[in-house]
Amino acid sequence: MPAGGRPTVRSRRLGTALRQYRLAAKFDQPQAAEVIASSQARVSRLESGHVTARVIEVRLLLDAYGVKDPEVAAKLEDLAKHSKNRGWWLEHAAHLRPDYVDHIALEDDATYIRDWQPVLVPGLLQTPSYAEAVISGGPKYVAAERVEQLVKARTGRQAKIQEGGASYSCILWEAVVEHPLVDIEVHQEQLAAILEITKRQNVTVQVLPFSAGAVAGATPAFSSFSFEAEPTVEAVTMENLRGTSVLEALDDLAAYADAYDQLRSAALAPDASARLIRSALRDSKEDSRDRGRR
Repeated sequence: MPAGGRPTVRSRRLGTALRQYRLAAKFDQPQAAEVIASSQARVSRLESGHVTARVIEVRLLLDAYGVKDPEVAAKLEDLAKHSKNRGWWLEHAAHLRPDYVDHIALEDDATYIRDWQPVLVPGLLQTPSYAEAVISGGPKYVAAERVEQLVKARTGRQAKIQEGGASYSCILWEAVVEHPLVDIEVHQEQLAAILEITKRQNVTVQVLPFSAGAVAGATPAFSSFSFEAEPTVEAVTMENLRGTSVLEALDDLAAYADAYDQLRSAALAPDASARLIRSALRDSKEDSRDRGRR
């Protein structure tokens, strides 16, 4: 069984792929069970991600389904090898919700990550001070010890981007830049950090201006993930008061891919976005100096 007694996003991704290949090959579950000399119940639990697939089972099933692409086989075998693995964040597990762990696992596996944020700077760009402020200021009380662990986990997530392990694109609504929800010094530090990270070749930040109209208000915050050489959306996460939801249905993925494309088309180009952020930072510092003189 996957670690923690529940399907991991990796085991679910593997199971979903095996189910799709089985259906394409017109096999039913009893036939698949014969291929791996097991029961229909095991095939069902394997496809739902509740059972950890063995590499040999993946190889036998792909061969029976006529899947010959070595890249597909390598990808699914790798998922089988690591479906139990919850990675570097295990040291913070006591302080993390299982659904948040799923989000981190998706980030850790992704080759392309996209964020849309109409309210806050996304976690992959947050400075420790900003992260502490928004975690502490949330609708639920969070003990100081847990705040510290959550900030460490958020910082750990950023290594994926800083080390160039994924291509990262982010769209911020102009309100995130112009109207701070945290202490002004923390906000200024955060804007400066965004400008610095946009110098990386694997990072793109765009700002959706107020002039874009209703498109900002009509689209809630979300993150999307791709796991191949091409940026095809394969998973989406959305945060809410009850936790993080992971969307994997094809119709949902297509809808959010289209939404991101629309947001990106309406947003300022990266260079113009950087100029807007730089201008907002400069104006904020000037306002702070003016208040200090009064």
